Amino acid sequence: MIELKKEIERVILVGVNLSRQSEEEIKDSLGELRDLADTAGAKAVGVVIQSRDQIHPGTYVGKGKVEEIKDLLWETEATGIICDDELSPAQMKNLQDELDVKVMDRTLVILDIFAARASTSEGKIQVELAQLKYRQTRLTGFGTAMSRLGGGIGTRGPGEKKLEMDRRLIKSRIAALNRELKDVKRHREITRELRSRSCTPVAAIVGYTNAGKSTLLNTLTGAGILAEDKLFATLDPTTRNLKLPGGQEMLLTDTVGFIGKLPHHLIDAFRSTLEEAKYADFILHVVDVSNPQMDSQMYTVYETLKNLGVKDKPVITIFNKLDRMEEPQIIRDFRADYTISISAKTGSGVPELLELLEAALRERKVAVEELYSYADMSKLQLIRKFGELEEEEYREDGVFIRAYVPADLYERVKASSAMPTKE
Repeated sequence: MIELKKEIERVILVGVNLSRQSEEEIKDSLGELRDLADTAGAKAVGVVIQSRDQIHPGTYVGKGKVEEIKDLLWETEATGIICDDELSPAQMKNLQDELDVKVMDRTLVILDIFAARASTSEGKIQVELAQLKYRQTRLTGFGTAMSRLGGGIGTRGPGEKKLEMDRRLIKSRIAALNRELKDVKRHREITRELRSRSCTPVAAIVGYTNAGKSTLLNTLTGAGILAEDKLFATLDPTTRNLKLPGGQEMLLTDTVGFIGKLPHHLIDAFRSTLEEAKYADFILHVVDVSNPQMDSQMYTVYETLKNLGVKDKPVITIFNKLDRMEEPQIIRDFRADYTISISAKTGSGVPELLELLEAALRERKVAVEELYSYADMSKLQLIRKFGELEEEEYREDGVFIRAYVPADLYERVKASSAMPTKE
């Protein structure tokens, strides 16, 4: 019996420590690159770091470091290198010529992980679009193998170079995928409009990759989606209904995780997915408190949200993975409106989180204290469904209620004598 064994790529991680960076920052970045390589199925067997004022325009690192990488490749029997920044086509070609091994960059690894994890048709379209945009700029300059005459009837004459064919085919495919994404975007807009009509508040769960967003969604709603201790375990957004202890309902939408140096191709391709945060009523920012790079990860999340145009949204920062903390420490997020510490895995702090969500929802509601006639029960049903009913008393002349309702629902449920008061 022949046993087939998957060959694990052995790679060397290469990073440039610019003068404006600290030594700790480049080590953290390369540590994350190691995790990315591991997630993609490669094993990091060596690390090379060069301190420079700027990245070398031709080979990413200087000539001396290229020689050092050559020696390390031979010593470790590595089959390729992964650079911590996105390489230009010229840098990638020059390094391949110098080293004669597979040359990859951070963007390529992230795209590979996304391609492996995408499961829905939308996710696959988005990943393919990002990959094609990445490859489109890297068609030139890879030797004579990229050039040949087209064959077959109708192609005789001067012919068409393979490079030009590839460029034309990629351009055509990108256009087709963009059309498909437009249809997806229209569908999302219709879905959002239906949600807004229902008056059900929406909270977008955002955070750095592997912060525990999917685990939180599973804990709160029983969504049953994949939750692993890996980078980008889930890509496709999932929306689930959450019923709070007081009877209120809200929708929770999980979004793709953020990461430092997130390729702009991915941001563009996944924009319709990431924009779930833009149209949400609340942002649930999940943070891994056990990660030493917690502060820089929080900064990355806020910068990504800013680039997406997400602003003026109430932010609830959820400091997750409390069960991994050996000693208690002071953790803060000055940009958040509310903060709470929990463990989505063990359930510690989850009841307090539900209470906080109720309180946050109540702050966005109007207090209603009114007597409704028995002929006006339809309004009472709306209050029961979308509001928070605190008191209900049946009297001879009608039903007296004390409740909180969404501000945009108030006009539909108020009686002629109702006077709203903000709480």
